[in-house]
Amino acid sequence: MSSILKQLGVAWHRGQPQGMYSVCSAHDLVLEAAIDQALEDGSYLLIEATSNQVNHRGGYTGMLPEDFMRRVVDIAASKRFNESKLILGGDHLGPNPWRQQPALEAMHEAEQTVQAYVRAGFQKIHLDASMPCADDRGPLSCELVAQRAAALCAAAEQASCKRKPVYVIGTEVPAPGGATESLKELAVTSREAAAETLSVHRRVFQEGGLASAWSRVIALVVQPGVEFNHDSVVDYDHVRAEHLTELLKDEEGLVYEAHSTDYQQPNAYRDLVHDGFVFLKVGPALTFAMREALTALSLIEAELVGQGQSSHLMDVLDRTMLKDRCHWEHHYKGDERSMHLLRRYSYSDRIRYYWNDPPVKEAVETLMMNLRHCAIPETLISTFLPEQYRAVRAGTLKPDAHAMIVHRIRQVLRVYACACVASYPQAKQLHISNASSVPLQRCNCP
Repeated sequence: MSSILKQLGVAWHRGQPQGMYSVCSAHDLVLEAAIDQALEDGSYLLIEATSNQVNHRGGYTGMLPEDFMRRVVDIAASKRFNESKLILGGDHLGPNPWRQQPALEAMHEAEQTVQAYVRAGFQKIHLDASMPCADDRGPLSCELVAQRAAALCAAAEQASCKRKPVYVIGTEVPAPGGATESLKELAVTSREAAAETLSVHRRVFQEGGLASAWSRVIALVVQPGVEFNHDSVVDYDHVRAEHLTELLKDEEGLVYEAHSTDYQQPNAYRDLVHDGFVFLKVGPALTFAMREALTALSLIEAELVGQGQSSHLMDVLDRTMLKDRCHWEHHYKGDERSMHLLRRYSYSDRIRYYWNDPPVKEAVETLMMNLRHCAIPETLISTFLPEQYRAVRAGTLKPDAHAMIVHRIRQVLRVYACACVASYPQAKQLHISNASSVPLQRCNCP
């Protein structure tokens, strides 16, 4: 699978831009929707887990990398999706989950996580050591970030067998997961900063005996001027990123990876791919769409089921979030009413951290069971899920709660797929004759 990822860079430099979107979510409904979309398109599917979601200690999902890999493979198999077209990646793999610890301890944890990802069969590894740890003073120098990224890379190389991973370096600003403050004007990474990141990393990798690994660095993460916070989105303006596109022309085979591309206008994704931002990360927008569908279905449920039988899903979610504030308290600010609206409707979608909590899972199961046991009138679908209503009326979607949730998520994915499968009329569909047909394999190295 790594050959396909490298070939995307080759294609861009040949003037045949084609993108690949990366689904960054661990929720089963999102994974199912992504696989359905890839099946319809006949395309490869890149799914990534973050170091916060999944790590060698379980992350907030409680899953090890091999657990996540197995879950994705099982869902793919249940839908008869060709496993040879499934690519797994690790996003922001570095000390971020342990940044409250001293750097030596945090990096030790990060190295174990990177190795766990590689051994589980993840082929695309984003090395991100940009965040200061407890004993670091101020922002890290490019040299120190490169040294720590090289240490992570060395750990990954040690854990890999014959199938070597490809790497992504660099990070975006603001921090991953969406900005926490109001966005007025977002600074685009300068050409000088991007060039320095590349040159310093290249030198440090070579000095550390990682020249072979450097040849598998396929992308650099920069800030192209796309971001979202709780209630606003910064739209992509390709003019502001022209200097970054020009820089790529001197870096054969290398492309950019754009993070926080959620909620952009549809034409932005084509522009991004055309400008060299070949890999497009999407995550919160998918669970945001899922939450919209579940909210609508809970309103439908309230019309069809008595109060004693109702799931009261959104109330359960709010109570759960108020009981456990760790995933949103330091992100949202304002009075009680503002905080309520942010918890439930924010673009940042901090609500996504709570879907696996037992009370919430039980409420979702109750909701789905209630709606399975009664026919959902088209008039209610029209009122609360109008776009799904149109598909139901057209005969392309069953008036089934599960199907309508997946359909809503796929509305987001279709925009990415449209931009990536055929980014521009002159772009040719990527066909790779020597692409690996070997399914994902767990590395058996010690």
